[in-house]
Amino acid sequence: MSPQTAMTLHATTPRLTVYYDGGCAVCSREIGFYQRMRGAERLDWVDVTRCDPADLGRDLTPAAALARLHVRVPDGKLVSGARAFAALWSALPGTRVFGQIARQPGIVHLLEAGYRGFLRLRRLWRDPGRCRLPG
Repeated sequence: MSPQTAMTLHATTPRLTVYYDGGCAVCSREIGFYQRMRGAERLDWVDVTRCDPADLGRDLTPAAALARLHVRVPDGKLVSGARAFAALWSALPGTRVFGQIARQPGIVHLLEAGYRGFLRLRRLWRDPGRCRLPG
């Protein structure tokens, strides 16, 4: 395959898109961890605090995107919460095994319960001048 063909193929291959709250120190630190991993360059990273709302698509509002992690999988489906983490983990070679585990029956529900607990704590930790959480 020529370099030009590879570039064209890569440019037209649907990618996983991660929507995150870049105004939240906790969220930014975690996303930064993932962005430094091998394979992260193959994902699209969208900081919701710095993007045009049209960049989110018709099915994701800025408020929803700030409230919890969302990922658009290559087929265009939008997933959030624990399912979003499972998709993200599955896309990165260094965390792929965690994505496989998270997709096992019942596991994603346990992870979602833990994630919802984290979101409640996140509201307590947030810096009102930096994090723009809805509600």
